[in-house]
Order: sequence, then structure tokens, then C-alpha cells
Amino acid sequence: MHRNSARITSSGQPVSWLGANFWSRSGGPLMWRTYDPQLVRQELAVLRQHGLGMTRSFFYWPDFMPEPDRIDEPMTARFADFLAAHSEAGMTTVPTFLVGHMSGENWDPPWRDGRDLYRDVWMVARQAWFAGEMVRRFGAHPAVCGWLVSNEMPIYGGGAPREVIASWAQIIRDAVRAAGGTQPFSLGDGAWGIEVRDSENGFSVADSARICDYLGPHCYPVGDDRARQHYAAAWQCELAGTFGLPVVLEEFGASSDFSSDANVAHYYRQVLHNSLLAGATGWIAWCNSDYDELLHQDPYRHHAFELHFGLTDTNGAPKPQLAEMKAFGDLLTAIDAGSCRRSDTDAALVVSSFLDTRYPFTAPDDRSYLHDMLRQAYVSARLADLPLALTRESDGLADGARLYLVPSAKQLLAPTWRRLARLAADGATVYVSYCPGTTDAHRGPSYGWLNEIFGVEHQLSPGMSEAIEDDEVIFTFTADFGPLPQGARLTFRAAGNQHGRGYLPVLPSGATVVATDSRGRPALLSHEVRAGRVVLCTYPIEYMAAVTPQVNPEMTSTLYDALAVVAGVSRAVVVDDARIAADTLVRSDGVRFALLVSQANQTVEVKPQVAAGFRLTRLDGSPADGGIALDAFGVSVLRVEPAGQAETG
Repeated sequence: MHRNSARITSSGQPVSWLGANFWSRSGGPLMWRTYDPQLVRQELAVLRQHGLGMTRSFFYWPDFMPEPDRIDEPMTARFADFLAAHSEAGMTTVPTFLVGHMSGENWDPPWRDGRDLYRDVWMVARQAWFAGEMVRRFGAHPAVCGWLVSNEMPIYGGGAPREVIASWAQIIRDAVRAAGGTQPFSLGDGAWGIEVRDSENGFSVADSARICDYLGPHCYPVGDDRARQHYAAAWQCELAGTFGLPVVLEEFGASSDFSSDANVAHYYRQVLHNSLLAGATGWIAWCNSDYDELLHQDPYRHHAFELHFGLTDTNGAPKPQLAEMKAFGDLLTAIDAGSCRRSDTDAALVVSSFLDTRYPFTAPDDRSYLHDMLRQAYVSARLADLPLALTRESDGLADGARLYLVPSAKQLLAPTWRRLARLAADGATVYVSYCPGTTDAHRGPSYGWLNEIFGVEHQLSPGMSEAIEDDEVIFTFTADFGPLPQGARLTFRAAGNQHGRGYLPVLPSGATVVATDSRGRPALLSHEVRAGRVVLCTYPIEYMAAVTPQVNPEMTSTLYDALAVVAGVSRAVVVDDARIAADTLVRSDGVRFALLVSQANQTVEVKPQVAAGFRLTRLDGSPADGGIALDAFGVSVLRVEPAGQAETG
């Protein structure tokens, strides 16, 4: 199965954007009023010296359009100098039209007077006119590499019906194109639609994919598990990537007020490499500088933590996170990332349509539970060195996988259950774990043909959830299952609310019990069907992990590893340490690169296992036959080469 690695192109060539969201420390959002050409050049020079090639820049709307039919020409002259500074530094920028929202405050032009940004035809025309005027002035400049409509428009303009948002976006896109803007175009909305985030605001990512040239997630996770934090941006990139467009991680970062700079640097390293392996092909950090001298200026006056998101401090000195950006840029150059793609896979994670579609009389909380649970399943798969393609039920399940994961499932569409049964009959391994859901709305499994598909007879009672009695759920294997021998034990921490913390009581009726719980009840069953099998887990292990703090790595990864072996999933590199995730990139000349990403908080040494007929070398071609040392939350990049053959390049 194909995993999205689409790239933005410039002059017909694929490019990898690596840069920073930019406000000069002379004024933040008000920088155009106090524009300092020399300081801007100094700031850009520091970024360029550390390997960054572009910025995302902003037309502060109240300053650039002080009246509904007038552009402030002195402001545009300053922006012209800003573009010249980029050219001098060998950099490019993506201007953002409607700003709008920024760093904890909304900034209206005084003439808006409360008009609706999406529905008021005059107001929409003013926005389109402004975008067109900016493109007419700057669209031919070599320093402009793209266009963005807004900065987090769901915060500034609020939500609206989906068709209204799509029409507004298309009108502005058409104005950009009519004015001669040929560069890649996107919305700047953060990809905060229902398909990526569990929020329904009208900014459909599916609609954006039909209008835009790339999708740009903004990710600032808050959580209670470090591995989930490290994979949060990657998860958003994976979900956005299901629409086939290039994915640019348009905003990510952390304030030095909320985390030590050492830990922010760890976070940057994880976000950059994990999102690369999740299909992102561009990265724009938030943001270029700290702003200590602006403490009396809004938004920093009332959002003091916004002072310290910078890659440099308020004096322009690099912070550790900028060093991480440079190291990542050096890696992109070393492997020629523009010519790389993610390796294909034969394992798939099924994304329920109940995440992205509003069905009648379904509980909204079902969507929130799905998002968090699927992210946890994704983390477990990554830590099992299991490369996944996401397949959306809304698009119809994709063919070509040996293993389909349907974690902690309460419901899929009725035809999808039949489709999964056919996939199993045709040779796939279909894994489904049970979850009764997290609300009392139709609590229980909406599977349609549970007994028939899984070879069991369920023993549920009407309206009841069979509570998990113990604080730990222990699976004891009664038969060999892939690398797990008979007698092996897996332990899971029980968790969840009064609805979700429930198991599925079943009796085997054609299925084979593979593992039992501590009370002797079936916990894992395998039902052989023609050429393949359906594997049923009677406990919501992914949901339980998703609501447990500091849980990763946990033993769902061990089960997923066993499922991969049972299903015959091809994995180029595997590490026998659940704290280390391995995945591969393939260059256009056939060279493969293995990336090892550690979730351990101390130095560890591992010896990766490589597929038969291959060996690992370091990037310089020297052997990597011994152990590989990884620093705390570190990354190692190796080459996967045919055994007995050394390659260069």
C-alpha cells in the first residue's frame, strides 16, 4: 500500500520547505510600523546560517488595508524590502493575507465593524480584493514561494457551515490565481477540520484538498504521555496525508516558559523526524525569535508565554531548538530528501468514518474518543516498527494490505464489516478489538454480524456493559501466536469511564482461543476464514491505553508485533526494544534509509534486525554491524543495503 509522500514543487522540481514563522523582534505583529531593514537582515542571516531556507510571513491586515478600498503603500514598500532581504539571504517566504488572528488576540481592520467574514458578500469581496492586490504587487517576486489566506481562521472568523467556508476559500483562491499568483496556495487554517481534529467548524480538510495545493497542520499538543506528545504532529500529518496532497507542518513549537530549552530541543527533534516518517515534506517552526522587549505590547502583555517560542533569544542568539532545525536540515541534504519517499507497506490502520462524518443520532463524544484512541493505536504501531497506511472508511477501505488494524471499535458502517470479512477471506489478517464506546448512547458493539465474522457467540446483556473488574488485564497465551509462545503473558492497565471500561464476553464457535484473561475467559481469538483470518481482542486495549497517563511503551506494541508476524507483514528493519521505532525511506535511485527514533529518556544501545539479504551501514558507508547507540530521545539514520554490497551516494 502506498503511503503519502507528496511534495510541493517549484519550477517543476520537488522542494522541502524548512523554515520559521517570522515576526521581527522589533515589533512582532506591529513590525511593519517600526520596520528595521538592518535588523531583519540580521535575523534572516541567523536562520540561513542554521540551514533554514524560507519563512512564513504576514500582512498585518489593519496596517496594510486601513480602509476597505485602500492599500497602505508605505507598508507595501516595507514588505518589498522584506522580500529583497530574503533574496539577498538566498531565502523565500510564504506571505499570509488575512492577519487577523495572532498569538492570543484577534486583530480587526477598523472598518470591518463586525461584518461576517464568510457570509457577508461585501466583506468577502474586500478580502478577495486585498489578496489580489498583494499578489499583483508581489506575485512575480522570486522570493515569494507560496500564498496563504489566513492564520488560523477558525479562531479569527469562527466556524460556519461547510459549504460557506468552502465557497469563501474558493473565492479568495480564484482571486489569487486571477491576479497572477501561480505559487502553491493553501488556507493557513491549521488543517483543523473534522477529518484531522475532533472539531466540527466547517473547515473540512476534504474540501480544502480540492481547493489547495498543500495542507498545513498546526500542532501544539497538550497531553499526559510523552510518546503521544512526540507523535501528535505526526498523527495530524498522517490524517491530512490521506487526501493525497503535500503536507507541510506549518506551525509547531513550544514556549521556553512551558518547558526547558533542553526539553524543547528534544521535542523539536521528535516532531521533525516523526513527521518526516509520517509523510510531511515541509516544516515551519513557530517562531523565529523571542520578544522580551515587547512585554508592554499586546498580545505579549497578556499572553506572556508567547514571548518565548523563538528559535533565537531576544538578542538573536540561537537557542537549542534552532540547532535541532539545523541538524534536521543537514539530514535532509545528506539523504537528498527531495528524492525520497516513504516505503510502501502492507499494513493498514482503519480510520472509522464516525471520526469525519456526522451521522444522525450518534453521540458527539464518539468522535473525540475515536481521535484519541486511534492516535494511541498509531503510537503503539510505530513502537512496534509497524509502518501503517491509513485507510479511511469514508473513502472505502483500500486493497493491498496483509494486516488491517481496527482498534477498540465500537462501530463501523454495516457494509464495512462485510468488506473486512471479504478481505480476510482473500488472505488478509483483520484484527479487531472491542470497545462498548464511552457514552450510554447505544452502548455496545455495532458490528452487524459479530458472531458470524468472528466465529463466536457473544454473551452480552441488553444495555449492559460487562465491567472490567481488575486494575490489570493479563493475557496468557494458550497457543503460539507469531513470536509469542504458549504461556507468554501480556499485561495492560485497565482504564476508562463506566461505559468504556468493559469487555466482550464470548464463547468460541469456530474461532480458536489464542489467549485468555486472568479469569480464564477468551481474550484473543483467531477465526480462520478461507485464505486469511479474523483476530478478535475482547478488551479495548487501545482505548484503555489512550486514557492512561505515561503509559507508553505498553504491551499493545508487543501484540501488534505478533500480528505483523502472523500476517506476514514486510518490515525492512525491526528493533527489539519497544522504546525505539524504526521505519524506512526510499530514494529514487533505490537507496533505502532506516530511521531509528528513541522514546527512551536515557542513552540506549540497540542492535536492529534487518530483512534477509540486507545489512545496515552508516551514512558514510562504514559497517553498522554492532550496536547502535541512541542518546536520550535521539535519532539514528542508517542505510539499508544488499548484503555483501556497499553503495555510495
